[in-house]
Order: sequence, then structure tokens, then C-alpha cells
Amino acid sequence: MGINMPLANHKIGNRQSAIGNPLKLAGKKVLVMGAARSGVACAKFLAAHGATVALNDSKPIEKWSPDAVALKDHGVGCLPGEAPSWLLDNIDLVVISPGVPVKNIPVRYAERAGAEVIGEVELASRFLRGRMVAITGTNGKTTTTALIGELLKDAGLPVQVGGNIGTPLITLVDTSRDDGWTVVELSSYQLETIKEFHPSIAVVLNVTPNHMDRYEAFTDYAAAKHRIFMNQEPGDVAVLNGEDEVVSSWGSGLRAHVETFSVRHELQEGLFLRGQELVSRTSDGERVLMKRDEMKLRGLHNVENVLAALSAGLACGASPESMRKTVSRFESVEHRLELVAEIRGVKFYNDSKATSVDATVKALEAFQDDAGKVVLILGGRGKNAPYAPLADLIREKVRQLVLIGEDAETIARELGEYAPGQRAVDMQEAVKLSFQAAQPGDIVLLAPACASFDMFESFEHRGKVFKSEVSSLEFRVSSSGQDRKAELETRNSKHQISNG
Repeated sequence: MGINMPLANHKIGNRQSAIGNPLKLAGKKVLVMGAARSGVACAKFLAAHGATVALNDSKPIEKWSPDAVALKDHGVGCLPGEAPSWLLDNIDLVVISPGVPVKNIPVRYAERAGAEVIGEVELASRFLRGRMVAITGTNGKTTTTALIGELLKDAGLPVQVGGNIGTPLITLVDTSRDDGWTVVELSSYQLETIKEFHPSIAVVLNVTPNHMDRYEAFTDYAAAKHRIFMNQEPGDVAVLNGEDEVVSSWGSGLRAHVETFSVRHELQEGLFLRGQELVSRTSDGERVLMKRDEMKLRGLHNVENVLAALSAGLACGASPESMRKTVSRFESVEHRLELVAEIRGVKFYNDSKATSVDATVKALEAFQDDAGKVVLILGGRGKNAPYAPLADLIREKVRQLVLIGEDAETIARELGEYAPGQRAVDMQEAVKLSFQAAQPGDIVLLAPACASFDMFESFEHRGKVFKSEVSSLEFRVSSSGQDRKAELETRNSKHQISNG
């Protein structure tokens, strides 16, 4: 699918006003469901704008964060457990956090009773000023979002970054500007609850099976991702991955101006990888934006992320020269193929954000050209997705599997024939067993293909524990003259998993 833009870029028009239509909050009765980070931020914002606010969470209040409990001092009611029907009958607005399903019974009850139901992203979009770049996809969202933010900042454009990347969008309202950009990472959960949310530039990186524990079918998950385009107009830009079967099929049905990127094929018009060159081609000609070996990011999937970011940057008005410099210094975001340490010739990489099978596939592909093998730490809370797509890569590249968490036995059944495996009871043991199995020149890779909530608070928590254990291992090894094989003998051979 081609694009039609001048050689430099296709700039969108200026929209110097609020992105959405602001809600009148004074006097509104609002229920915020979910007392985690975004819910707390929403409750604080709503109360500050004159709404009467109740914050609800299914957890008992002693398990709420101090920030959530402290909202009592801002006049917010704290309501643990299920919201009572008498309250739902009197609510004007319900703001649900991403972790709260839209099919939740209290949510549906409140909507039938006449309340408007939106999410934190939609609430924020009603008040944000300036223009927005929105990024979604199964994998690569955070890296691409962070990179676009850096591209715009280095180009001298007013920019702020938030959303699923870790900063609630609602906290960026006060710092938004008429002449500025807000770059926002969006999950499928967040997209489920948008109504008027309107990004000037919408980027979809890929759509592969994920969160099948929440969605009845893959088509439901894909439909949630597609909602990112629902309010775009002909003057807006949609950036699509031409190599993704699902995403590339959407182009002909969009109102926005479509721009495509590809890492496997030259495009008649678009951004693509040709050999080692990242190229922008339009009807007016082509330009080499940079060379692949100028990138610090590893893997073909990160070339996709960079092409998508460059496409968005061009549409925002950033110069190719400025963006090349930014990409050439941009390093992995924490928990995304992050090099943690090298211990006696073994490199440890933290890709805790690889919470889907496809993300783990991409992580392994990033090391295909390395001479050494990979010792792969897999497992956690599964998402009802098959692990079979990992089979060929594991057979070709993985020296040993180290399995953790609730889905360890399922992974062993599905993948055990492709590489030897061991079961670890915790991350400390996983790191020890991995180092014991690795040879100089090998990679120890945490890319779990699962959610983290069986053992950890979040993927960030899981990644930090991994990094801490690697750091402890590095200290022990550096302070010991013993042979590492002897030092790191496994605690109990009963954790060995059959290779049959």
C-alpha cells in the first residue's frame, strides 16, 4: 500500500485547541473503578474539578496503595468491594481503569441506569490541548512511543509522553499546550473505552494473539486495536505495518491518510528497509534516512519500530537529519531487550515486557545472528495462547529452557521436545540455573511469554527482580575464585524436566 507525501514528510494541519470536547465536571457524581495508578490520578483530577467522586476497587482497603487511601484527604470516597446498586443508580459518570473489563456487571448496570462510561484515556482526551500521536500494537509500543517522544523533543517540538508507558494521560492535561504534541501509548484495554479520542497520527505496529484470557476471540482483540482510527479524519495520518497481515488489511477502510512501513519489501511509496538502508520513498523520489548499523537497538522488530517512529516524526515535522541523530543514540527502554550484565562471557538480557508468545519470538529473533546459544527463561501466568510459534526458534537457537511460574508445566508439555529444560522455583534459582547452563558467548534471556501476576506485581517488578539477581550473581562470581560450574550447582536435581 503506497503513501502520497512530499519527499520530506506529510505534515498534518495545525489543530490548536483541546483535542476533545471538555466535560463539565462540577457537581457531577463520578465513580472511578480501579484504585491503581490511573484510577488514583483520575479521582484526584475529577475532585479538583468540582466532581463528587467515589473510588472503587474490588480489593479490601488494607491492600490499597497509600496514594489511593490518601485521596480521602481530597474529599474522595473510598469504596472497597463491589459498588452497591443504590450508588450505581445515582452516578452520572463512570471512569474505568484498564484492568476493569467493560463487561463487568456493575459497569453494565451503571450504563443501563444512564451513566456515561469512559476510560482514563478518554477522560484525558476531553481536556488535553494540542495534537496527539497515538501508538498501539501487540509488541513494540513502549519502545516506539519513547522513541517518538525523543524524536520530537530533539527536533525542538513541544512534546510530552504518557499513557500505557507508565504516566497516566490525565496527569498531562495541565502541561499540554495548544502548539504541542502529546505522544501516548495505548493498550487494547484502553482503546475499548474511547469515544471521542482523536489522534492526529495513529500508529499500529502489529496485531498478534494476546490477552486471550480476556477476549473471546482474536477478532475481538484486533477490533479493540482498530478503534484507534475511529475518529480520525482525512487530514490525519494512519501509520500501518505493511508486513502484518491484519494491520495491512485495514488501510483501504480508513478515512485518514495512510502511510506504510515494511522491513521485508521495497514499497512503491512508504518507509522500508533495503539492505542496510532505512529509506523513505514518495512519488517525488526517495531518501536514505539512515543505516541500520547506526541503530543501537537490536533485532528486525526494532527496525520496524524505528521505521514507524520515523514515519510519525516526519508527519509531525521533524527533520530527517535530526531524527537520524536521535535514533543513533537511542538505547533500549528498560525491560525491553535490556542488556543487564556480562559475566564470564555470558550476556544477560532483560525482556520482561515480552508478555506474549509473539514478543518472545521477536526477542529470540534478535539473537539469531549471534554465534552463541540462548538460555531462555520462560513462564508466568499464561494467556491461553499456544506456545507452538516458539518451537522452531527454540530448536535452532536455545541451549536450555528455564521455566518459572504457573504455566511452567504447560510450556514443558508444548516445548519440552525442542530443548532441554529445568524448573526454577523463583527468579533467584532461574538466574543460577541459567548461568550454570550457559557457555561463554551465550545469552541468558528473560523473555517470559507470559504475564507476571502469579509471582510479581507487574512486568516491571519481574524485570527489576531479574536484574537484582543478576547483579548479585555478578558480585558473587567476581569475588570468588571458584569455578562457576561448581559454585552454581543446582539446589535440587528434582527440578530437572524430562526432555521427552
